Amino acid sequence: MRDPVADMLAGRPGRGLLPVYLALLGLCVSLGCGSKSAPKSARIPVTVAIAVERPVPFAIAATGTVEAIQTAAIGSQVGGTVQRVAFREGDYVRAGQLLIQLDPRPFGAALDQALAALARDRARAATARLESERAEKLFAQNMLSQSEWDQKRADAEALAATVRADSAGAGTARLNLEFAAIRAPISGHTGRVTVHEGDYVKAATSDPLVTIIQPNPIRVRFAIPEREVPLLQRYRTGNPRVEIHPDGSQVIPGKLVFVDNAVDPGSGTLLLKGEVPNPDGRLVPGQFVDVRLILYVAPKSLVVPARAVSVGQQGPYVYVVKPDSTVASRPVEVERTRDEISVIARGLSAGEAVVTDGQLKLAPGSKVSIRPSIGEEGP
Repeated sequence: MRDPVADMLAGRPGRGLLPVYLALLGLCVSLGCGSKSAPKSARIPVTVAIAVERPVPFAIAATGTVEAIQTAAIGSQVGGTVQRVAFREGDYVRAGQLLIQLDPRPFGAALDQALAALARDRARAATARLESERAEKLFAQNMLSQSEWDQKRADAEALAATVRADSAGAGTARLNLEFAAIRAPISGHTGRVTVHEGDYVKAATSDPLVTIIQPNPIRVRFAIPEREVPLLQRYRTGNPRVEIHPDGSQVIPGKLVFVDNAVDPGSGTLLLKGEVPNPDGRLVPGQFVDVRLILYVAPKSLVVPARAVSVGQQGPYVYVVKPDSTVASRPVEVERTRDEISVIARGLSAGEAVVTDGQLKLAPGSKVSIRPSIGEEGP
């Protein structure tokens, strides 16, 4: 009888061990003892955008301050007691509208007195003129001395001057009576009122009784750095436009109306002013707003989202998605970046897809899967 153990040691497997060999072989296969097959590489999810050509404005961004084109600080030219305030704070008033009425009685009495003095002196002047004319005739007939003729003539001239003075006094009294009714010199919105009925108002004080501003149109003052001045001078003949962004989203277009004639040596900036419509009164003097001075509009610029551009040791580059779903690193030249948009000067063509999110996981040749981006718009 053959020993199966000896046969195995001698390299002669017996017939009884065939099932054992088959079992061991199956176990080895199930445990992965054989050669392993390489797993398929996983695709990296990314979001993409298409490079497009479109008109792009060239703008200089700044922070501006809103100011009124016309402002009137209303005071009183005469002193008196406030009889009536004819408007409410914040009202829109028209030019010539009554704002504050002072007690007119003292001014009316002063006018009556001035008119009475004028009438009296006119009568005296008329009498003196007649006497001067008679004295002239008598002097011509040698019936009146030279001194008497000179006196009559001087009296007539003095009373004529008195009439002129009285007339001026009556005019002043009439003006004072008119000034007792304080009226709006311009149309606009009123501010805080500092007097009320019964208050005494002094004449020609520096503190305004109320301030009126013209709300529409309105201006915004802003400054650009000295290094941008050559650009402004280059494109100034093309009528640069001004855009106001009061809340970061809405755009109010306007025009450039003022450029200062010198750079401020203290700040190194040049003062400019833009004018924009303000029919709803949204812009208020003193308010800070974002301003864009649009010098020109490039008709065809290749743009991509700014987040698609990465910066490496060799400079800026983008990942371009190829038709086989792999990516390639492409160096690009960025002309400028503004409002999350990069203008590409070289290195990219219109219609190519660039990766906008997921670049950190990529390497040249990586396979990608394009995932939809929620709420994203093209450049």
